[in-house]
Amino acid sequence: MGYAMAAHHRASLVVDALEMAAGRGALEAGCLMHTDRGSEYTSREFRKVIGKLGMRQSMGRTGSCYDNAAAESFFGLLKAEIGTRVWDSRQTARADVFRFIEVEYNRSRLRRHPEFGYLTPLETHVLLQCDLTPAA
Repeated sequence: MGYAMAAHHRASLVVDALEMAAGRGALEAGCLMHTDRGSEYTSREFRKVIGKLGMRQSMGRTGSCYDNAAAESFFGLLKAEIGTRVWDSRQTARADVFRFIEVEYNRSRLRRHPEFGYLTPLETHVLLQCDLTPAA
């Protein structure tokens, strides 16, 4: 949905990712944003953007990676696919992350959806945006 890279770990980093998701039209008012209890997520700046977008915030328990299993799983896959090496430049690292997320993961990786069957994340997102209510 949204992601960002920076040489720091301040609130503006997660705000940039959230605003990218919002700019793509991927967020609905009232939707839930689940995070850990990192300082960037508890910051006034982040909470202000959450409110501006009409979202709700949920936080996992302290020290429990299981509360954020989906994100932990994604980052484990990202590390397995592109590695944890040191890149020549931030631009090269950004290009590798972009390629993995936007090309390989979102458009190629099949996941089983309980209702739609095996689809890529992008196909799942598109179907969930459609009104598939059968005509009477």
